[in-house]
Amino acid sequence: MKIVVLTGAGVSADSGIPTYRSSDGLWANYKIEEVCTPEALERDRAKVINFYNMRRREMAGKQPNAGHKALAELEKYFDVEIITQNIDNLHELAGSTKITHLHG
Repeated sequence: MKIVVLTGAGVSADSGIPTYRSSDGLWANYKIEEVCTPEALERDRAKVINFYNMRRREMAGKQPNAGHKALAELEKYFDVEIITQNIDNLHELAGSTKITHLHG
């Protein structure tokens, strides 16, 4: 049996990586227009770069949680493919092997 799993920021929240839209998420502290648009990059390049560097620092050293590990474990029994919006590579660290990164 083939199983396709779609994941986003929520799956990594238990690993200590903040989501974007939760009440205490990134968009509670930043306006998307100030850090995630071509216009923002043109207007204040340093702010945009600092925002993404902060995100990379937040991910450093984070480990897969039980959800990541459970999805990897499913591969013992099923043909599992994960489609994720995440850039943290925690699915890979957990041992999943068929991962498609889809951002947009």
